[in-house]
Amino acid sequence: MKQIFLGLAIHNHQPLGNFPWVFEDAYQRAYLPMLEALALHPAVRVSLHYSGCLIDWLLKAHPEFFDLLKELHRSGQVEVMGGGYYEPILPSIPAADRTGQIEKLGDFIAKMFGARPSGMWLAERVWEPSLPSSLVRSEISWTLLDDTAFKMVGKKEDDLIGYFNTEDQGCVLKVFPISKYLRYSIPWRPVEDVIGYLRENAAEEGNRIMVLGDDGEKFGIWPETHRLCWEDKWVEDFFAALEKNSEWLVTIKLGDYASAYQPAGRIYLPCASYDEMLEWSLPPETSIEYTELKRSLAEQGQQKLLRYMNSGYWRNFMARYPEINRMHKKMLMVHEKVYRARMYRKDEDCGREYLWRAQCNCPYWHGVFGGIYLTDIRALTYGNLVNAELIADGILLQQDGSHLAREYDFDGDGNIEVLMEGRDFNLYFSPAEGGSMFEWDLRRQAYNLLSTMTRRPEWYHRVLLEGCKHDDMTGGGGVRSIHDIVRIKEGEGELKPVYDRLPRSCLIDHFFNRDVTLQAFRENNYSEAGEFAGTAYQYRLEDGKVELVRQSDVQAGEGKTGILLEKTVMLVDGQESVRVSYRFVNMGELPLDTVFGCEWNFNLLGGEHNESAYYKVEGVEIGDRHLDSSGEIAQAEHLVMGNTYLGFELELELERPLTLWRFPVESLSNSEGGIERVYQANCLVILLPLQLGRNGEFRFKFTWHVREIGA
Repeated sequence: MKQIFLGLAIHNHQPLGNFPWVFEDAYQRAYLPMLEALALHPAVRVSLHYSGCLIDWLLKAHPEFFDLLKELHRSGQVEVMGGGYYEPILPSIPAADRTGQIEKLGDFIAKMFGARPSGMWLAERVWEPSLPSSLVRSEISWTLLDDTAFKMVGKKEDDLIGYFNTEDQGCVLKVFPISKYLRYSIPWRPVEDVIGYLRENAAEEGNRIMVLGDDGEKFGIWPETHRLCWEDKWVEDFFAALEKNSEWLVTIKLGDYASAYQPAGRIYLPCASYDEMLEWSLPPETSIEYTELKRSLAEQGQQKLLRYMNSGYWRNFMARYPEINRMHKKMLMVHEKVYRARMYRKDEDCGREYLWRAQCNCPYWHGVFGGIYLTDIRALTYGNLVNAELIADGILLQQDGSHLAREYDFDGDGNIEVLMEGRDFNLYFSPAEGGSMFEWDLRRQAYNLLSTMTRRPEWYHRVLLEGCKHDDMTGGGGVRSIHDIVRIKEGEGELKPVYDRLPRSCLIDHFFNRDVTLQAFRENNYSEAGEFAGTAYQYRLEDGKVELVRQSDVQAGEGKTGILLEKTVMLVDGQESVRVSYRFVNMGELPLDTVFGCEWNFNLLGGEHNESAYYKVEGVEIGDRHLDSSGEIAQAEHLVMGNTYLGFELELELERPLTLWRFPVESLSNSEGGIERVYQANCLVILLPLQLGRNGEFRFKFTWHVREIGA
């Protein structure tokens, strides 16, 4: 009789920083129903993975979940896979953290279930050839990867019916290929189609295996899947069909198969992930062009050519998004501090747990859902990094209030960045990007005020630009999985993409014509009168102070005049304050009559009209006080931005009354519900009318204060 094994590997994860109700909804709609369904079908064998992020929540919110999971494990029906505890992209983190995170999850599984895992789930199935040595040294003997990686090196569909051995530095690892057909069919195609496909691949030798490896959220959380899986009973019907056909179709735990059967061969795999991830890592125009070309070849039946169609690389997310790159480089810098501190305090954590939490993969990429655009998750990642750094610095420096300054290429862009580290704040500057400030850490509050996000083109914006309100990207026909569907979220109305010229940093210098309006600036529909924003500045460093200087032309009537701009940022000793001073000198022949704008962007979690997040101007009625409001405030000397949930306020103190612009920076980002507006920051622009005659000079200054507040 022809026979085939089926390996079902289900990965369950929620990002650190996700709202508690999101965890609870996923638990009720996907995680619990799956275990209950398995309990009703004891012949079905599965491999399950739960990230540490989800485990920590389950232990607090639903400890009874583990009673059911342990019973399934004791009966031999379920094996629990290992992985990096906080679901990091393993190739992107240092080797010591790879080992530590894998061991942490392995320790939990051993304590909870009585045995360490032999296999593991790779976060986002991101693979690089150096991984086997890290995994094997962490006592991992097998893992699973998408069949894309195997096809990249010439394997055909018929070859992918077992696991392969791969190796790095003499460390041999077993790797199972994940079937893309099964991933796209379960649970979207009729059960009989899936069973039929498996029957077609059964063979007399009886040692073949096909593997499904995918997210547990597809069984109840992804759009329309709760109805499909549980109300329409797709999972019940599938499990029943597996039991009915168990004479020839045998479900098996991947660890059991790896122990019982020989490899299908030896293989060396290139850098890879699942198809969609590789496509998302491409620039938007290239991604669209690439996917359309693949679709066209598929429609023409050019399967042979499609086997050689591979493009994209996960690490390029750090090239596409400077925000990801800088967060990643901050993580590497903090790693160095934490592990140096552990040399002195070998038995102490020294901030390592916070560091590991900050390595959770979710804000380090962007695809169908959220990713780097998820404001709360991005902010929490920085919070964990600031906490880890604070603990490590306390050991390394025994902070005495002195200021430290470093000059080096922090983000690997070929330009020098300036890092000022003080007792209360860290301030990071990019002289090459207009002398702007791109990170401001409140050390005591463990918060980076500048965990902002730039509005930029994305591949799914094509739906908006082409005017297709509800569309899918499949080109019609076939099964519409979550990877295909792109639509506008219900209730969003008309969405018009606006893209930023510059990163959403602080201390950005604009020279405006006097007719520029708030609306024009907000929509990026204006011209700069000067050549300062985003251009290279010179810099000078002193203790607790950085001075940034540029001389360039500004439009003055029918001609241009040269302006020398000096701005100085100083940490104020003994206060949680930052003082900013400007000096302008007209170096040209023509008089200058313009408006100078100093732009600041802060992420204070002010989206969705958050009642905790507010503006406040003493003695002035500003109307809508929410941080995602917009408007012009005339003749202001003080302005407060706060969030009672975060527990602090920012107070702007101006030396003279000036006009302020405010508006929310909102991206058009994709989510489970469709494309929607997502708060990324609130923008504040200080407007200074500037009139300078020949050799004229003008100075002004302002101060930012940080104040703690009660909830």
